[in-house]
Amino acid sequence: MSMNLKHIFTANIHVDDPIEVGDVGTGIRRVIPITGGTFSGPGIKGIVLPGGADYQMIRYDGMTEALAHYTIQTEEGVPIYVVNKGYRHGPKEIIDRIIQGEEVPIGSYYFKTAPLFETGSEEYAFLNRNIFVGEGIRRPSDVQMKFYQVL
Repeated sequence: MSMNLKHIFTANIHVDDPIEVGDVGTGIRRVIPITGGTFSGPGIKGIVLPGGADYQMIRYDGMTEALAHYTIQTEEGVPIYVVNKGYRHGPKEIIDRIIQGEEVPIGSYYFKTAPLFETGSEEYAFLNRNIFVGEGIRRPSDVQMKFYQVL
């Protein structure tokens, strides 16, 4: 038995400056507002709606736990709710630069997610019934996420 991945779409998610909640006892809590963006892939494209956020916990061991909730909308007007949970970690100097909002080399850190999608659309109902994985790149003012269906 084997698994394959099929690229579904790539999203460029625009984000605002982090809201620094601070040390909450288990790490540093940050809330990163999602302000918009776009996504496209074979047979699907549209926009990232403003109003979502990434609720990050930067653990004491340097691992960032990401939990993003947001909505995307296809060009036909179909809303799709996204819950994207994952981990980001790497060398301390790279992670510190990301946290400071600096550009870092692609591939210099780990950023993987397990997204869940929800939609009432029959056309995109496969999103409700399959497993997906994501791979991210954090840039100063946006996050690029590539989403893949596990076949």
